[in-house]
Amino acid sequence: MKLENSFEVPVQPEKVWDLLMDVPRIVPCMPGAELTEVVDDSHWKAKMTVKLGPIGLVFGTAVAREEVDEAGGRVKLSADARELRGRGAARATIESSLVSANGSTRVAIVTDLALTGSVAQYGRGLIQDISSQMVTKFADCLRAQLVAAPGEAEQAIARQARPVGGLRLALGALGRAIKRLFTRRER
Repeated sequence: MKLENSFEVPVQPEKVWDLLMDVPRIVPCMPGAELTEVVDDSHWKAKMTVKLGPIGLVFGTAVAREEVDEAGGRVKLSADARELRGRGAARATIESSLVSANGSTRVAIVTDLALTGSVAQYGRGLIQDISSQMVTKFADCLRAQLVAAPGEAEQAIARQARPVGGLRLALGALGRAIKRLFTRRER
């Protein structure tokens, strides 16, 4: 599944680029993620907690910087994650690109996510909703780090420590799935 998000910040592309190159600083922007090890300049390990309704999942994740195009303002990260209790795996590529626009920078984030195992069977609508919410919160945290005062940026990162999910999100996804089911039957 492909998820796209973009935002604009009133800072020069060089400042945004510096943040995107600082992976230990951006990993905590992903909701429920915690950096556990810096392997080298291009590889890191993290733990990621995700809640799918009442089900809590914890993933051990290897993060790698795959491509860097500084002149084109583009960087690609990959994340390979295995659920620690054997309930499945996830693979994601996160491509960020920068475009300068009148003293501001537009950041586009395209995430390509693939799930396998039982984690992929929890309901496509639920997974799509949670993934979209995670990418949106990730983008919000990056924006806060770029434009907020230092204390506010730290608060934005602290808010991300909580995993995305929860009963309300699961019920909303269930409601949308039921609506889609009845919409198909009416046709």
